[in-house]
Amino acid sequence: MLELSKKVLSKVSFDRLLFRKELRKAISWVSKEDLVHLQMWCVITYGHLYGDVISDCFSTLV
Repeated sequence: MLELSKKVLSKVSFDRLLFRKELRKAISWVSKEDLVHLQMWCVITYGHLYGDVISDCFSTLV
């Protein structure tokens, strides 16, 4: 599921709202172990564009 989530997020990365929607879905789909990898990948790949979206989506987990 992690790799599928990365593909989907890459495809919707042109739109902020779609990215947020798909990131929330991805967070609910991936295993607990993969959440850390997903978060790191998001920050490294899209942190410069959507850092606030990423931190907002992952902050709801805490």
